[in-house]
Amino acid sequence: MTNTNDIHSELKDRIISALKEIYDPEIPVNIYDLGLIYRVDIDENAIVHLDMTLTAPGCPVAQTFPIQVADAIRAVEGVEDVALEMVWDPPWSVERMTEAAKVALGFFD
Repeated sequence: MTNTNDIHSELKDRIISALKEIYDPEIPVNIYDLGLIYRVDIDENAIVHLDMTLTAPGCPVAQTFPIQVADAIRAVEGVEDVALEMVWDPPWSVERMTEAAKVALGFFD
């Protein structure tokens, strides 16, 4: 028997996979590994609550990028809807990137 936690865990894995298919238009790294996603929660109604940021508030895609991200998540089987919030605190920094992203971009500790 599959429990709700397993279903949410599998759904979250699929959501993260979808996020890893989205690339910042100016940086050749996906938005998940880049550290732009601050929170991914799924409620009992399969609504995904996502907090994300951009590398800078003045980013040229600030108006359209969140729509693209929400649409990609809505396309994941099992997702009913997305509540996406743009957050600026804490501000994004290189420390939020995965090690793989740092290597890909030439950042070394």
